[in-house]
Amino acid sequence: MNLAVSNRTATSVIGVISAGIFMSLLWLLYLREPVTTAETPDLSVMPLLNAVLNGLSACCIAIGVWAIHNDKRILHIRMMLSALTFSAVFLVGYLVYHSFHGDTRFQGEGLIRGVYLVILFSHIVLSAVMLPMIFSTVFFAAAKRFESHRKLARWTFPIWLYVSVTGVLIYLILKHWPLPEA
Repeated sequence: MNLAVSNRTATSVIGVISAGIFMSLLWLLYLREPVTTAETPDLSVMPLLNAVLNGLSACCIAIGVWAIHNDKRILHIRMMLSALTFSAVFLVGYLVYHSFHGDTRFQGEGLIRGVYLVILFSHIVLSAVMLPMIFSTVFFAAAKRFESHRKLARWTFPIWLYVSVTGVLIYLILKHWPLPEA
């Protein structure tokens, strides 16, 4: 498929979509009260499912990068599209869960709280940066603009991997801290 779309048009569309998604997330998490009704569905499994989706995305990203460095182009494409799919399903699950649950507060204190907040802050900032980077990297590949794809993918890969891995780490810290006493 050869996309006959200018970089300017693609950048504009990608920017609007990415900003819309990120602003929706900020509104959902921090500005809106969570939905509370008697018929609120039980979504307690969603944080675990979302962590699994983030982990699967991270695995696919790592395998996809390994594949392209080893001239396994078809495997690369399959892994990156799988990572994109896992990330998209994660985003839908995240939106559904937080539309009912709202923000999750970390209850830890001391050093772990500082560590958690650094991880969370970097995760949030880089997830905002990552979204248009992923869209642009995929656009360049689909448009067969492989030189632009490679240049951007060098930056997209570590950021996307970091956000996916820290998503799992955030889940683990929120759900399993404090550690049980021995």
